[in-house]
Amino acid sequence: MAEFRAGATGQQGLDQGLDQGALVLGLESSCDETAAAILRADGTILAEAVLSQLAEHTPYGGVVPEIAARSHLAHLPALVRRVLDAAGTTPAGLAAVAATAGPGLIGGLIVGATLGKGIAISQGIPYVAVNHLEGHALTPRLPGVHPGGLAFPYLLLLLSGGHCQCVLVEGVGRHRRLGTTLDDAVGEAFDKSAKLLGLPWPGGPHLERLAAGGDATRFTLPRPLLGRPGCDFSFSGLKTAVANIVAKGLDEQGRADVAAGFQAAVAATLANRAAHALAMAPGATALVVSGGVAANQGVRAALAGVAARAGLPMVAPPIRLCTDNAVMIAWAGIERLRAGLVDALDHAPRPRWPLSEIGA
Repeated sequence: MAEFRAGATGQQGLDQGLDQGALVLGLESSCDETAAAILRADGTILAEAVLSQLAEHTPYGGVVPEIAARSHLAHLPALVRRVLDAAGTTPAGLAAVAATAGPGLIGGLIVGATLGKGIAISQGIPYVAVNHLEGHALTPRLPGVHPGGLAFPYLLLLLSGGHCQCVLVEGVGRHRRLGTTLDDAVGEAFDKSAKLLGLPWPGGPHLERLAAGGDATRFTLPRPLLGRPGCDFSFSGLKTAVANIVAKGLDEQGRADVAAGFQAAVAATLANRAAHALAMAPGATALVVSGGVAANQGVRAALAGVAARAGLPMVAPPIRLCTDNAVMIAWAGIERLRAGLVDALDHAPRPRWPLSEIGA
């Protein structure tokens, strides 16, 4: 079932080129969440819908790109109609359409971008091709996420199944990557370690629940790159250590202890890398954490401690806005429209699209 919510927050001081009451439709289809949302240009969320593909992919233990693309194609048009109805408007009431154009699975990206372009053509309105990573990067500026709004520049830790990066967000279209993973993304390490422990996919939430009953000190697990210069990440060695322990056999308590130890190792590693990144980003106004792993409470607590020691706020969007969603895509579209940025209808979706290549 699709899930709908409404909001009632606003923001003053928008550029006069985009009326505060203008409605923007956002579309997200980069992986295995089909999503649509309508926001007013002042940041008010009028309607949002997210349709999970969990049931379709669970039998395969991961996302199957072709199944994902077919599901987007089958469900996205209906989601758009439902958010339009929930917002009390029609396509004719839209001022612009923003759609994820990368990075992600190319089949799904094509579905969302093509639908977005079609609506833009039919209504004669602007089309904005949004980088999915910039959607995460700009979410903390959404009214209501941080009191008074979050000013540039700020340090973003983007933590998900596909991405693990430290990025200095300097402005719309201006992102400086300070560090990235040398092998596995942190969310991928969560999922693979959970699978080793016999947990269902997606493994991150299941592993966190199992860890709650475990002793994090029972097993010695590595903290990859801990203390080393820079803020790059590595999680393959930690995952291998989990595999070696599991191979020796574990009872139920042992599984919980491994889960707790793994989670503690990840949290300590992320905290150390974040501290190094903040030292490389003087003038940062906040430490922001986003992406699916940002939902993990142990990770949030560790990063909150880093921010507090640096005298900065730790900003984490609501959990529903940390994972893939269309609210962040609509908001990124609004931010880009306010900066006078629109895209041609021949803009091609890109399965790989680093933040450094967005430009303003």
